[in-house]
Amino acid sequence: MMEYMLRDRNFPRTMHAGNFSVYMPKEKRVNVPKVVSTRRPQHKPKLGQHFLADDSFALPIVDALGDVSQHTVLEVGPGRGILTSLLAKRAQRLIAVELDRVLAAQLRLRFGMFSNVEVIEADVLSVDIDSLFGPKPGLRRPGIEFKPAPAKVIGNLPYYITSDILLRLLDYSKYFETVVILVQREVADRIAAQPGTRDYGLLSATAQLYARVEKLFTLPPGAFAPPPKVHSAALRLTIAPRQQELGLHTDGNGNHAFIDFLKLSFGQKRKTLWNNLKSKYAEADLRAALAEAKVKSTARAETLSLEQSAGLFHALRNSGDPS
Repeated sequence: MMEYMLRDRNFPRTMHAGNFSVYMPKEKRVNVPKVVSTRRPQHKPKLGQHFLADDSFALPIVDALGDVSQHTVLEVGPGRGILTSLLAKRAQRLIAVELDRVLAAQLRLRFGMFSNVEVIEADVLSVDIDSLFGPKPGLRRPGIEFKPAPAKVIGNLPYYITSDILLRLLDYSKYFETVVILVQREVADRIAAQPGTRDYGLLSATAQLYARVEKLFTLPPGAFAPPPKVHSAALRLTIAPRQQELGLHTDGNGNHAFIDFLKLSFGQKRKTLWNNLKSKYAEADLRAALAEAKVKSTARAETLSLEQSAGLFHALRNSGDPS
């Protein structure tokens, strides 16, 4: 796994096309919709957005998806369309989900001539992913299992909801093949962290339960407009669920019982497994399960591999899990 740094380039800004507007006569806007005005103000980020500055930074992110000529690509938070402009020329179908109303309108105007591009103004945390990638009404046939064509996901994620977006994508991992995301470097370190390291936690364990995680490269603050105060990193998640391998199953509500167990295990990271788990399990059952799984009562959740966590989970269920 190789990590490299894309250097921040200081391009001369004085020759930007927008600067020639000082030589233009001031026009009077008469019934001109704001989104098609000849004078387009720079959109100020208000949703924690830091937009990629130019194609040189976007290209390696799109390349990390691989060949998308026969795939549907879901782009999360396209913003000003830097990634979108590259994907529109490559993907068989591109679905861009943008929460910001002004940006979504601008994207529709810009890519209106691309028959393979669909812009949806919505929150990716609430958009109906099943309707986008699941079987269409009237096409389901009794006795025939629906197997969706695997899609790919890409996105420059807002820092403040990175975890929420990633966990939602993993909830619908059955529809996806590859996920490439740009996130805050510290969050990338946590997602890719290995058991026994300081950064390993609930987000690491959950992501690695569903996918193989690769940290690809780092981008400096200058790669974005406006520049954030921290570096960012690109991650590639290749969907490879381990539930069957670990003997796990999904309950009737579709919520994985093992995920709930992990949440409890990592509930308070400074506490031992014993202290985190005793709020739910009887001490006798917990002591027996720890012994069966060969896990010390003084161990913390971040020291356990997924295999060890699954082993303890099974031992507790066999001993009379109250859930």
